[in-house]
Amino acid sequence: MNYFQDPIETCQNIAVIGSGYWGKNLVRNLAQIDALACICDANPVALKKQAALYPNVCLETEFERVLADPTIRGVVIATPAAMHYAQVKQAILSGKDVFVEKPLSLHLSEGAELVELASAMGSILMVGHILEYHPALVLLKDIISHGELGRIRYLYSNRLNLGQVRKEENILWSFAPHDISVICSLIGGDPAVVSAMGGSYLQPDIVDVTVTNLAFGDGARAHIFVSWLHPYKEQKLVVIGENKMAVFDDTARDGKLKIYDKGIEWRGGVPVPRQTAETTLFFDDTEPLLLECRHFVECLQTRSRPLTDGENGLRVLRVLEAAQISLESGGMPVPMAEVELRLPTY
Repeated sequence: MNYFQDPIETCQNIAVIGSGYWGKNLVRNLAQIDALACICDANPVALKKQAALYPNVCLETEFERVLADPTIRGVVIATPAAMHYAQVKQAILSGKDVFVEKPLSLHLSEGAELVELASAMGSILMVGHILEYHPALVLLKDIISHGELGRIRYLYSNRLNLGQVRKEENILWSFAPHDISVICSLIGGDPAVVSAMGGSYLQPDIVDVTVTNLAFGDGARAHIFVSWLHPYKEQKLVVIGENKMAVFDDTARDGKLKIYDKGIEWRGGVPVPRQTAETTLFFDDTEPLLLECRHFVECLQTRSRPLTDGENGLRVLRVLEAAQISLESGGMPVPMAEVELRLPTY
């Protein structure tokens, strides 16, 4: 499936649930591809703003009324994470296809239930792991798969900002799903062991800063630093290969993806840095969210399995769950095999 192509045909039967901070961006992109039929928001002020921008789209304040509408084929859920499980379940039981923003839910067992339910009902279930649709990271994954960087040794990701503090979920569950999904995608597998540490500074029991360490079975390692208490915005991924290195800087105006022909060579038993070329790579500049929305529409039309389907969302939840267990135990390493045992049978 090509994520850069227009949908097969227009699909004017998708409703967006929640039009706030991120929901309004989903509304904008779905309207751009002529797929938006309805906007639902319990906040009349937010709904009024959308009405002015999209006068021909129906507006609703009641989620249940959207689900009862037989003309609505798919729903896009962009409500707070604490509401995801109940709303996704309700939508699937109503016969709708669902795109839900990350995380799939705030509990692994709930995520497993949603995946099982979607399969039983024959519903499309897609999770908003937007970085897997970013043209720069699609290109980087292709470069890695062709061996240009060599064997991957280490990755690290920083997702830092000031604000957007949540009351329902901590920073790990709010920010880190993006980084977990893309790191596992680039490595091509899940970590074997996870550990995490962090601190709560604004609200009791809600962690504001975390560092999560991932150890993979092939020896590769990664760490993810996330914080909403940071003086400036940073969204950066660094990949260290045995031959070359790559940097993806999503906050850079230009040169977001670079390959560095740098490394360490042994000369006479002495490690010597090798520093040669730096290459800036160019890629399609289509907005990643637009590509993600197009993909959802195409999946609805073809009944194809989404790239970031429910199973993909569940894999991320497993890592988050392991990190949360470690976080609550002061950083104790948690084997993923133990987290697997916590899954219900389905």
